[in-house]
Amino acid sequence: MSIRHILDTSDFSVQELHDVLALAQMPVAQLGEPLTGHCAALIFEKPSNRTRHSMEVAVVQLGGHPVYTRGEEVGIDVRETAEDIAQVMAGYHAFLGARVFKHDVVQRMASVSSVPVVNMLSDVAHPLQALADVLTMHQQHGDLQGKKIAWVGDFNNVANSLAQACVMLGAEFVVSTPPQYRPTESELAIINALGKGSAQYVAAPSEAANGAIAVHTDVWISMGEESVAAEKAAAFSGFMVTQDLMTKAQQGACFYHCLPAHRGSEVEAAVIDGANSRVIEQAHNRLHSARGLLAWIFQQQGAVVKESSQS
Repeated sequence: MSIRHILDTSDFSVQELHDVLALAQMPVAQLGEPLTGHCAALIFEKPSNRTRHSMEVAVVQLGGHPVYTRGEEVGIDVRETAEDIAQVMAGYHAFLGARVFKHDVVQRMASVSSVPVVNMLSDVAHPLQALADVLTMHQQHGDLQGKKIAWVGDFNNVANSLAQACVMLGAEFVVSTPPQYRPTESELAIINALGKGSAQYVAAPSEAANGAIAVHTDVWISMGEESVAAEKAAAFSGFMVTQDLMTKAQQGACFYHCLPAHRGSEVEAAVIDGANSRVIEQAHNRLHSARGLLAWIFQQQGAVVKESSQS
């Protein structure tokens, strides 16, 4: 059986995405402990709150032992190449999770690893966040097919992975961002080919929010973009999610943010701290979606784990 690496949401088929979300909603006791007797390498080049805690707890709940490793300890492409690190750690662990600056690092790890590689965040993708986002929206709004999801702000790694998930689940994903930061038509075409939903760009935040059941945003300046912080802040000045913008969405629409958030920047405090904010539920679902993903991986690849443990 081939190794299944999850580097972005598009690595799932539509049915597989549904399967992972179903597992994410199952009680822990029903998942068994597929990682019993196994360890998991969790490598962090970037600091983390939700990703570290949710992944470590998920591994423990599935019977395994997580090993947290800071990026400077292994020195990716400084002390050792990404390929050497992956091949060595694959001899110790049932899977490798990596939270990195450059997406090509997880791609290179996956190209040589004999165990699954999970992208815990890169500059291109954040599939773990996308899983938590669509799980939370499903819990709040039911089946997402045919429903409108708005993204207002930077079309970053989180938005990219979420757009993929929404299209795969049949939703209408609409992003509003300054033109210089918009997804290209070719990027949208690739996303739109993933499922029966749609992804499109509009210039005005009000147009994106109009009729949406959910309004998402994220910080305007991601980790590693500090040198362009002033430039981006100026460009995004009209893209704050405000109470007024939320009135354009459907009645009862919810606000989502992957956190950490900057109140008064990408979102008004009254919105993120308001009655229709679901950011804490999102954060909690990082655990459940991570556990569902890992349970799915080892349902698919149980034979691989057994073989590696005996080698």
